[in-house]
Amino acid sequence: MARCRQLLIEHLPDVYEQLLDAGVLQAPVATQMPPTLTDTTPRPGDEQLTMLMTRRSTFDWVLRRAVIRQPRVSLRDRVTVTGLVTISGEPPHVTGVRTKEGDLSADLVIDAAGRRSPIDQWLKASGARTSASSWAECGVAYFSRHYRLREGAALPAPLTTRIVAALDEFMVGIWGADNNTMQLAVAPLAMDHRFKTLRYPEVFSAVLCTIPIFAKWLDVLDPITEVYPMGGVHNTIRRLVLDGVPVATGLTAIGDSVCTTNPTLGRGLALALSGAADLVNVIDQYGDDWMAQALAMDELVAEHVLPFYQDQAVIDSARLAMLRHTIFDAPAPAAPSIGSDRVTFTQLRTAALFDPTAFRGLWRVMGMIGPPNEVYTDPQIVARTHATLRDHDTDLSIVQPPRELWLAALNADHG
Repeated sequence: MARCRQLLIEHLPDVYEQLLDAGVLQAPVATQMPPTLTDTTPRPGDEQLTMLMTRRSTFDWVLRRAVIRQPRVSLRDRVTVTGLVTISGEPPHVTGVRTKEGDLSADLVIDAAGRRSPIDQWLKASGARTSASSWAECGVAYFSRHYRLREGAALPAPLTTRIVAALDEFMVGIWGADNNTMQLAVAPLAMDHRFKTLRYPEVFSAVLCTIPIFAKWLDVLDPITEVYPMGGVHNTIRRLVLDGVPVATGLTAIGDSVCTTNPTLGRGLALALSGAADLVNVIDQYGDDWMAQALAMDELVAEHVLPFYQDQAVIDSARLAMLRHTIFDAPAPAAPSIGSDRVTFTQLRTAALFDPTAFRGLWRVMGMIGPPNEVYTDPQIVARTHATLRDHDTDLSIVQPPRELWLAALNADHG
């Protein structure tokens, strides 16, 4: 997203250039304007909303190659960390990690082990308090597949196409990527077992072909992977400071070890890179003042990470309530009012189809250019969104496929 691109340009310009050299595409916000948006006049600040279109594997490959070129970096493959080395105290101080090949001392230990990080069990084994963790339900399962453009094929839209459509009973998405590749995904409710057949390539394609724009893309794409299912997705956040006191000093965390969010909005890379940039600044400012360092990092988590976790939890809660109402006849969620002093993500997304101010507000949220709440309460965005919704209250970005067609596709013969 745009925030990730800005951080790369500011902190890692060599990596940014290497990404472009590796085939990663830049997607100015003008490339994301829907055909329903009649005013496409450029505006100041549009350049800040540019995205990068890439597969995660390409990004990781370029970044890893840049890291191992650094003369002071030592990479130890296949060495398993098994715990923390600590000095007792209030709080304990981390001085390194235990591995299956012996202890490694460190001035600072960074937990970047991802959403399944074992840090809490290691803290507990060291006599420290465990982190403060919260989670909010995503409630969806993902089925995704990567494709490559067929040579010489006429594209139905630019390669930088990015469509995420919240249909009545499931979500579909297509994302342009690097080197003439694209990713397609279908995301139903995890508890909706009608969609379990999506793991079969024939069914996956058949369901997408019930949606005209996706059918057009599939006509010019060749699959390069199997269908990958993913479940157990949650929005999570972990804080290493409790009641103003770190659980341990000499320890910090970044990336998915701190926060995971629904992958639909693609926030993970920006949050991880933001955490890394914040850590560099904190080390520069506080040096070996371990207590100040830990407290400063937690403050930056509250400022730069927590708002996006909270925003995603609200977005997912509203979406899940609507899906459960539609599919399982659960109580209908309360409709947000038109005329309040704030807007919701769903309201903004609909208004963005028609109004240029709402469109840029949406992409400020999507691009993570500042906290979401600043956009949702911006008086100009609120006024334009509410005015637009009085005339347009429906998301027309994609035509709903006939229900009988995609249900038949789900039950098609898959060999």
